[in-house]
Amino acid sequence: MSFTDATIARLPRPIRPYLERHHELIKFAIVGATTFVIDSAVFYTLKLTVLEPKPVTAKIIAGIVAVIASYILNREWSFRDRGGRERHHEALMFFGVSGVGVVLSMAPLWFSSYVLMLRVPEVSLTVENIADFVSAYIIGNLLQMAFRFWAFRRWVFPDEFGRNPDKAIESALTDGGIAEALEDHAEHVRGIGSAAGSLNGSATGAATGNVTPLRRPNRRARRLDQLGDSSEPSVSKTS
Repeated sequence: MSFTDATIARLPRPIRPYLERHHELIKFAIVGATTFVIDSAVFYTLKLTVLEPKPVTAKIIAGIVAVIASYILNREWSFRDRGGRERHHEALMFFGVSGVGVVLSMAPLWFSSYVLMLRVPEVSLTVENIADFVSAYIIGNLLQMAFRFWAFRRWVFPDEFGRNPDKAIESALTDGGIAEALEDHAEHVRGIGSAAGSLNGSATGAATGNVTPLRRPNRRARRLDQLGDSSEPSVSKTS
């Protein structure tokens, strides 16, 4: 049992089904929080030491490290059962989707600054800082997270059980796919049994004109019908 599954098992029973259905989203959010900490730690470490006069360079390096960590953690943990692409195509798609996500995360800040004009001197410095925080770190990150989660499942890791075929069998058993097939087979056997019963009571069936329909006629049923036709009492000729 994984750490996430063990944690979900300890939570209140009413919310467990919801969390179990969305376990990938929970893992994805945890990875996002982890990479945010990595990004911030690398940025401030570089900015306060070797790259003190170059904060932009420090931020670029921190962003690259965070994206690489995000790819490894998402591939090996959040979406560890998913696959469907060759490794280099998967990585290329991941970094492409992440780049689009960064652009989307900047859109609310641009809208707040240049459309709503929440900048000094139009508003106070306090209002500007609050607007920047809400638009960039709350709305922007939520928008980026929603897009990346959807795009990762849709394009980067499209096959739900691409790296774990055993999970596909387990899912089929859980969803009742095999159970439905067995139920259909049982109904088919019951149909043959009904046909045999109707042959045993062929005299009554002939008198009442009732015919027992078969749900799935097959070769065995037709053979039983032929046996029923040939089982009429015959009169032997005696000399």
